[in-house]
Amino acid sequence: MRDPDFELYDNVGRDTDQIAAARYGIATNRDLLRWAKRDTTPFLTEHPLPDKPLPSPDLAPYLDALAAAETPLQASAVTRHLLDAAEPVLQAVSDYLVAAARWRGQNRGAELDSPPKMLMTAASRSLSVIAIAHQADLAILRAEYDPAPPPPPPPQARTAPGLPPEPPGTPPAPSHPPMTRANPPKGSIR
Repeated sequence: MRDPDFELYDNVGRDTDQIAAARYGIATNRDLLRWAKRDTTPFLTEHPLPDKPLPSPDLAPYLDALAAAETPLQASAVTRHLLDAAEPVLQAVSDYLVAAARWRGQNRGAELDSPPKMLMTAASRSLSVIAIAHQADLAILRAEYDPAPPPPPPPQARTAPGLPPEPPGTPPAPSHPPMTRANPPKGSIR
């Protein structure tokens, strides 16, 4: 029997997850989370976890300093301080994700798109934030302290008027005609 609250083409007020779930006969993401919460309540009662989010860092000093920065070096200094402050938190999140992926050895022999491999990828990408920002900061510092030398000027081609320039890397043209049987060097016997 069909769900009386859902008419086949009545999608008003439904999100894409609900529409896809109804179409394919699968549970919505919200359903999965609701069922997991219901079924893990006894476990979480025995092992209480903080129910508040981790404290958010106060970015006001960093944003104020960034707004006051007048040079790329000053902006870089602010960025480095923020990265240094955020790295321990991101490292802790990455460590937890690795532990979750390795829980009971489920990562061994797991397929590439399996949950353990996805958790390992998430752990790696959480640290990629710091690595990419660090690379950007080093590029700023390199541009300031060690800029790349200007490219050498192109060589001046010696060509006769009206002829195209020689392609790069070609040997110079000989000053005498090539030797052939019909054109032996002067003074040679035929």
